[in-house]
Amino acid sequence: MLHALPRFSRRRALQGSVAALVVTGLLLWWLLPIGEAPPRGKVTFSTGVTTGVYQRYGELLDKEVARDLPDVAMELRSSEGSRQNLARLVNGEADFTIATADAVAQYFRDGLPEGYRLRGCARLYDDYVQLVVPKRSTVRSAADLRNKRVAVGQDGSGVRLVSNQLLEAAGLDPEQDITPVSIGIDTMPQRLENGTIDAFFWSGGLPTAAVRDLSKRFDIRLVPLGDLVDELHAEPGPSRYYRSAVMPADAYREAQDGKAVPTVAVANLLVTTDTVDARLTEGLTRTVIGSRDSIGKQVHAAQLVDLRTAIYTDPLELHEGAQRYYRSVKP
Repeated sequence: MLHALPRFSRRRALQGSVAALVVTGLLLWWLLPIGEAPPRGKVTFSTGVTTGVYQRYGELLDKEVARDLPDVAMELRSSEGSRQNLARLVNGEADFTIATADAVAQYFRDGLPEGYRLRGCARLYDDYVQLVVPKRSTVRSAADLRNKRVAVGQDGSGVRLVSNQLLEAAGLDPEQDITPVSIGIDTMPQRLENGTIDAFFWSGGLPTAAVRDLSKRFDIRLVPLGDLVDELHAEPGPSRYYRSAVMPADAYREAQDGKAVPTVAVANLLVTTDTVDARLTEGLTRTVIGSRDSIGKQVHAAQLVDLRTAIYTDPLELHEGAQRYYRSVKP
């Protein structure tokens, strides 16, 4: 019994009890973030065209969010692509989206509304620009598209932005030297197959299902674009976000005849705004990084999501919630 101990021993015992309580309290404070409830509510995620990688990635991420953040309900909205996605964020029509780095840079360059509110959560994976033609086509470079009917992406897409940049780098006026056709990847393959277009540009993760499926039923070829990188980098603006890349020989086996194809790539970013709750952004960022392998089994491009590079969301600064996540996993 405590009262039976000598006075000195009682003092030591009391001091030890107080110390133990302090340590226990600190451990509980560290393990249980008191006062910070898990995120909850409904969020809208703007994806892309229905047959594109953004849409498929969003569908799989929705399932991961339902497991990791059970009090958060995610609604997916298809879109024309990166530029429409960014407009939806600043208009309050979406909370999260995916957009290419060049589209973000162009948004800033154009001085469009509320751009200062845009924030990055993670660098995801790279889009590879794919110029697809029938195998029998005489087109061997982007410059050969002169006087051709070319699908260049919808007005609100990142495809339209990069296709225009590439055409200009090849010495062509996107409005005068080709017949531009404003359609997305949901209809491009069929239009090429039935001969109502001569070529199409697509920018997406590898492989894109719509291009892969086309290659299995119709003889196509991928036109090299890597020779345009130096010309792209000579221009100011969003073109600085393009880099040289190579589509591996097995990206589209039927279309590449065992050969790698040099092209241009650009990073995809997970984007939100500064008005979105930090706890929610932290939780979603954690789910995105943590679900790389499970999503990557079905969307190959997602396998390239990497914690070591995810923080590099230039030209966007990181959202406060994303910063909290990266600090929490820093070695």
